Amino acid sequence: MKLLNIDYIPGKEIEALDVVKGTVVYTKNVGRDFMAAMKNLVGGELVGYTQMLNEARQMAVKRMVDAAELLEADAVINIRYGTSSVMSGAAEIIAYGTAVKIKE
Repeated sequence: MKLLNIDYIPGKEIEALDVVKGTVVYTKNVGRDFMAAMKNLVGGELVGYTQMLNEARQMAVKRMVDAAELLEADAVINIRYGTSSVMSGAAEIIAYGTAVKIKE
């Protein structure tokens, strides 16, 4: 499945099928919280949180692709990501875009 962050596929004619999205709510765990608190003392990247958000983003993209495959799409274009705090210690990650069929 071709995933693009532009609203067309260069050199191809496309048919828009529908908006597809994938969402996941992810929470931090005690181990990551403890390590983040320690890192706060010296500064720098919070690697545990970076990994957590990367995992959540991958899950959201997979769910978006699964939704596109149900529509028999060839690609998802104009992909966007969003995040919001759902509650203390939990974040929603959403990936969304337009599922399209490439015309032959």
